[in-house]
Amino acid sequence: MTKIPNKPYNLIKPVLSLSMKRYSEAMMPLQWGNFKMVTYANKENEPMPHIAIVSENMDPSKPVLVRMHSECLTGDLLGSKRCDCGEQLDTAMALAEKQGGVIIYLRQEGRGIGLINKLKAYQLQDKGLDTIDANTHLGLAVDSREYDMAIAILQDLGISTIDLMTNNPLKIKAIEESPINIRKRAPLIIPSKKENKGYLLTKKEKMGHLL
Repeated sequence: MTKIPNKPYNLIKPVLSLSMKRYSEAMMPLQWGNFKMVTYANKENEPMPHIAIVSENMDPSKPVLVRMHSECLTGDLLGSKRCDCGEQLDTAMALAEKQGGVIIYLRQEGRGIGLINKLKAYQLQDKGLDTIDANTHLGLAVDSREYDMAIAILQDLGISTIDLMTNNPLKIKAIEESPINIRKRAPLIIPSKKENKGYLLTKKEKMGHLL
């Protein structure tokens, strides 16, 4: 059994804690099907709100298929082959449409270091460092993402039990230490490419991802 890294998470007790609010929503006919897009932020003019992408068939009275997906502009929008993020999002959206699921899109680019630092890390990776060593060389955390806002969003949507689409043990731990019940993990495995084989090996061997 893969050992889950020891990282503390605070329990989320009140719905939409951290002063985060639901600000807007609209139905969106997407390439995968019809979804409701809901924005969440700490202020109404927030330019980069977190987003819940909710299948029109979502039933919160039953276990809901959920993906907590951290933003990856290079993969999600541009189709970068350096990672598997874009393909994971595409697969998760297709499964959410079929099974009445939800994608929580978190604005945590580059595992929380932001796009500017992510590209700096890419330059170091091109010189031979792996993703972990590149971040630490820049004086940055390996993974500084938080999931308390995702848990609060699930609560706001009335979801209490989920099947979690992830390979990341930290996401599993975050849910297990929250008021949300996790019925099972749904693996989200994307075949490797020559451009991202090293990236995926680092996730598996050094970060404990379930690959």
